[in-house]
Amino acid sequence: MFIDESGLMMAPLVRRSWAPRGRTPVLIQRTASHRKVSVIAALGVDPGRQGVRLVFRLHPNANFRSREIIAFLGQLDRHFRAPLVIVWDRLAAHRSAAVRRWLRRHRRLRVELLPPYAPELNPVEFVWAYVKSNGLANFAPRELNGTNLPLPASSAAPAGPSSPPAVDAGAQPASLTAQPRTLVMQESNKRTKTLRHH
Repeated sequence: MFIDESGLMMAPLVRRSWAPRGRTPVLIQRTASHRKVSVIAALGVDPGRQGVRLVFRLHPNANFRSREIIAFLGQLDRHFRAPLVIVWDRLAAHRSAAVRRWLRRHRRLRVELLPPYAPELNPVEFVWAYVKSNGLANFAPRELNGTNLPLPASSAAPAGPSSPPAVDAGAQPASLTAQPRTLVMQESNKRTKTLRHH
């Protein structure tokens, strides 16, 4: 399983958009806000190569340290109950003494490090690029206290290169989630379903 972390900022990634003629889209955001939701994800192919699974966990206003990495690895270990090969970058938290000790006690998980400065080798990086430039483009949450985080699995149709993300000229800003939660999604037969939410 490929693992990577990212941060979803309160400030939106502003993208070109469509709007009705005469109604200029206005994107309202909080200025000087450094709040964020950190997200960690694992992307893997099942042994029979019949489907892809994406597991991710959200952490509001937090950075990923050894404790959060170990908690996520523990969830992967409990969920899959099978030997896993973890492929990730050389982030200091991935190589910390606490994570190495935890991995020595959990032999079902084997770790492989990606070469330095090679984010293009981790497919989770492409998930982040898609989510930030499509699902979260032009999304400016007011607070971190709701549960309305737009996710690509809930999008009706992904925006293509000729279809920029829409901004509703009269829409009110929503909220990013403030509750840590883990979602497991599986892609098989061209249908995405949520397997577990906790």
